[in-house]
Order: sequence, then C-alpha cells, then structure tokens
Amino acid sequence: MSLSNHLDAESVIQRAKDHPHLKHARRDGREIHGGAYTSRYSEEDIPKFSIPPTGVSAKAAYQIVHDELDLDGSPALNLASFVHTWMPEEAKQLMIENISKNFADQDEYPATMALHTRCVSMIADLWKAPKGSKAIGTATAGSSEAIMLGGLAMKKRWQEKRKAEGKDHYHPNIVFGANAQVALEKFARYFDVECRLVPVTAESNHVMAPQDALQYIDENTIGVMVILGSTYTGAFENVEEMARLLDELQAKTGLDIPIHVDAASGGFVAPFAYPGYKWGFDIPRVCSINTSGHKFGLVYVGLGWILWKDEKLLPKDLVFELHYLGSTEYSYTLNFSRPAAPIIGQMFNFLNLGFEGYRRIALTDLKNARLLSRALELSGYYTVLSNIHRPLGTTPSMASKIAQAVGAGSGEADAYDDKAESYERGLPVVTFRFTDKFKEQYPHIKQEWMQTLLRCKQWIVPNYALPPNEEKIEILRVVVRESMSADVVERLICDILEATESLMKQNSDAAFLASNSSAGTGPSQRTEQKHNNHKHKHRAGDKNQATYAKQC
Repeated sequence: MSLSNHLDAESVIQRAKDHPHLKHARRDGREIHGGAYTSRYSEEDIPKFSIPPTGVSAKAAYQIVHDELDLDGSPALNLASFVHTWMPEEAKQLMIENISKNFADQDEYPATMALHTRCVSMIADLWKAPKGSKAIGTATAGSSEAIMLGGLAMKKRWQEKRKAEGKDHYHPNIVFGANAQVALEKFARYFDVECRLVPVTAESNHVMAPQDALQYIDENTIGVMVILGSTYTGAFENVEEMARLLDELQAKTGLDIPIHVDAASGGFVAPFAYPGYKWGFDIPRVCSINTSGHKFGLVYVGLGWILWKDEKLLPKDLVFELHYLGSTEYSYTLNFSRPAAPIIGQMFNFLNLGFEGYRRIALTDLKNARLLSRALELSGYYTVLSNIHRPLGTTPSMASKIAQAVGAGSGEADAYDDKAESYERGLPVVTFRFTDKFKEQYPHIKQEWMQTLLRCKQWIVPNYALPPNEEKIEILRVVVRESMSADVVERLICDILEATESLMKQNSDAAFLASNSSAGTGPSQRTEQKHNNHKHKHRAGDKNQATYAKQC
C-alpha cells in the first residue's frame, strides 16, 4: 500500500498562511474541517490532523468525510487502473451482509471457508490442473501478496534442494522481464533474491523474449516468472515457448528451473477469450500461478489468488499450523486477518456469470479496445503499440505494410471477423504514442500534455515511459474494463482527438493550460519534489532501478 508521512499540523498551517496562492483563502489557518453542510450537525471546530477531543454525531462524521471524498476522481473514468469498479446490486448486498466476517477465523465461519475451497477448485479447473494432481491455493489481498507467496515457495524449494546437495544456498536469483509490474521487483528486494531483469525491445513486442531469458539463468536461479499480460501493453509472454526452452536447457545442463506465471490480469482473460491457448497448469513446468480477483475476476478491490499445481510444490516449512481460534487451521499468508467479503463476491460472480458470462465480458472488452486502437491509428496522430487489433501472427511492422498496401480506412476488420481468436492475444489494453510524423510537424507539443487535457474532461489516462532499454519512448495507456461501453469508447475517442487538435493550433489555450499544469505538477510541487529528492538521495541501498519502480 502507499506510504503516508506524519503531518505537523502547526507547520503545515504556517506554510499555508505564507503561501501566495492561499493567503486570501485561509480561515484561522484552515486547521479545522470546513465541510459544506457540517454546520447543520455540529457547532464545534473539528481538528484535521489530530483526533478530536470529543466526537461528533454519525451524521456529522459521515458528511465531513463524504464532502472531502467528492474531490476524488470517478472510478469509472479512471482508465489507468486494471481494478474492477462495478458489481451488480445483489453482489454488493451480499458483500455488505458479510463485511464483518474475518476470513482468518475458519472455525467461526465454516461456510465461508467452504466457499473459499470451492473457489480454489474452480480456478484450478479453469487453469487446467492435471487430473489426479492435488492443487492447493489461497485467497490473498491481491496479486502482490500472491506473487510474494509464489516467489517464497520457489526460493524455499531451491534452498532445500541445494542444502540436500551440500551446495551454497545463500545466493538465489530470479529471472523476469524488465516490463514486470513492481510487485515482482518487490519480492526480490524484500526477500533477498537477486533480481535478473531481461531487457525488452520493440522486436520482442515490449515483453520478455524467452530466448533472451536463457542467458540470465544459472544454478542459483530459483525460477522464471512469465507475465500473462504486461502492464505496459497488455501483451502475453510466451509461457509454452519458455517451458520448451527450459526443457532443452535441463536436457543439456541438468538445471531444473520452474515457471511461475504472473497472471494478475490475464488469469481471468486468457481462459475465456482464448480457451485453446496453452499457458497454464497443462504445461508441466508451470508450478504456480497468481491472479487478481479484483481485476478481470470482476470483484471489488481486495482479492487475489495464488495456486500451486500440487501440494508437494508448497514447502511444509512455510505453512503454519494454528490452534488458538478454536480449531486446527493451516495458513500460508503474509498477513493474518483479512475480509471474507471479496471471496464471497468471487463466488457470486462464478455462479452468476458462469464460463459463458465471463467470456462475453472478455470478448466485449477486447472488441471495444480494438475499436479504440483502430480509431487512434486512423486519425494519423497516433501509433498504437499494443497489438490486440492486429491479425494473429502479424507483427506491427507487417501490419503497417498491409495497411499501406490496402489503403487507409479499410483496416483489418474488413478482412477478418471480429472474434478475439483472429487477433494477437493480450489484455484489453490500448497503448499509444504520437506518430513520428506528428512529432516532426509539432516538435513543441509534449505528449504528457495529453494527460492533463484529458484530466480536464475527467478521464484519467497516464503518460509514462516504457521499461529500461526503451525508456526514451513515452506512452499513453487505456485499460478497457467492463464498465467501458462502446458509447464511452466513442466519447473518449472524440475527446482524445479534440484535445490533440487543440494542441496543434498555434498559441492555443490548451497548450498554455497543459504546459503550466503538466502531469499535475505545478511549480510548488516541483519545488517540493526537488527538496524530497535531495533529502533522500543518500539513503542506504540507493541505486538505479531496472523497472519503472524508483527508489526514494
């Protein structure tokens, strides 16, 4: 979760008094809440940065917090996030009815534990666990915790094997692509595992190429993490090819390297959109898989899953036997107490949607993502780096030549049906940037200004750099979720093109606005950021990071 600093209220208030933009807006230094309607409920001043000496009524407390949260963005328009933001009313009711249940107390809530067991069984079946295998798994707070647990199990198995062989077991390493989400790097840093990042390129579709990973593997490698759905472009890394190369490596060297699949988003997309695609437990070398129930599992935030193909792949030393809650319970988690409501929400979705319901949603998301991709490319202003709108087996460069040959406007949709299986596999993610031609014609326009202008329309569309080795390329990214209908996509397309064309006008107001508030960072924030960078630059362990995660 995000870190927050303690605020010295008196210091903040004094700085606010002296701030040139705020000196006319203060009310006794603004150290108290000033909710829009709270005077109806309370006459007492309520401090903002310390616990009030006496409380207020529930209505007043609700109104104060409610008023402050009005300043948040709309979750439905947050196109930066993979996290699901809508569930049916019946699901909400079910989760609220069970919001007080602690999943850690298995003896007190046996029915909830039974639902959890059934969820694990359903997911194992979805991911094609072999017949006769004793798959095992658990719910987690999200994919980050799940990745930690998967990585720890690989590290422990490696250590036990090395100890049994009488070999050094103090220098483990793990291999994954530089396009990895920050949770993978967190595992390596938090649990003292050397992080070996495989560079990514445009030729490798901005994800890890299995052949490139081999040179980073040695006898100290605890495993390879393969990403089913890159956070940058949504592209799937090739699990089956990675496994084949590791099989060949074992035949030559004896090194037996397991695969963990980070299917944070793809775990609930690939089985439904591409049912014939091989990436899961039907590949012998895949030992464990994680996913997020709160992404394309379509549950509200707070749920991840981690499964192992067989219980023998989960070292017993990592499993705790607990006796103090009224029964004997077994636990493998990083934390103890956790809400049961998201697990119940997952079961609701499995029953309510079934396979065909999940498939309909996944295919609709991909169809809407293709609509956005084609519109951006046809505008002539943008190059789309994600490939889910390109015919299957067609590289970006080949697709470009085809488009030139048949003429703009015909597109792949004329030659191919609109089934997901006809196109390159991936998540419903659209990653795009200004075309080279656009940048030559308008060298003064910064792509990051688009983020600011779209924010003015309430869209949250991030602009950031690709992974190391490609960090000079900036991208804009849109995640198409269930809440994003074709009508919403059309409105987004209009707003993107309108904002782009407003920047193209000489001395435009849009350029002035964007340049003065780019990426939400005004002069005061930049000064504060510079101060913080200087303040923390001598921290222990400070070094260049290989992924987009930067040390403080």
